[in-house]
Amino acid sequence: MKTYLILFLAIVFETVATSFLKQSEQFTKLVPSVLTILGYAAAFYCLSVVLKSIPVGIAYAIWSGVGIILIALIGFFVFKQHLDMAAIIGLALIIAGVVVINVFSDSVSH
Repeated sequence: MKTYLILFLAIVFETVATSFLKQSEQFTKLVPSVLTILGYAAAFYCLSVVLKSIPVGIAYAIWSGVGIILIALIGFFVFKQHLDMAAIIGLALIIAGVVVINVFSDSVSH
C-alpha cells in the first residue's frame, strides 16, 4: 500500500508541475518555472521509487493515465478549458483502462 501512496504523490507532483508549466509562459515567469522544475523532479523521484515494486509499464500506465484525468479536470475547472464529448469519452476509456489494470492484471501486486 505504501507503494501506491508514493505513486499517488508522483501523480500529484506531476499534475502540479504541469499546471505551473502552463503558467510559466514558456519559462518566462520565474516562480511558475521553478515550481514546474521542482514538481517534475519530485514526480520522477517518486516514480523511480515505485519502480522497485511495480513493473515500469504498469506504473507508467497508471501514472500517466491518472495524470491525464487530473490535468483534464484542472484544465476544465481552473483554466476554463472546454471538454467536448469525444474528450469525455476518451477520458472515460482511460479511467476504465486504469481500473482494469488494477483490478484484473496479475502484473500488479495487490
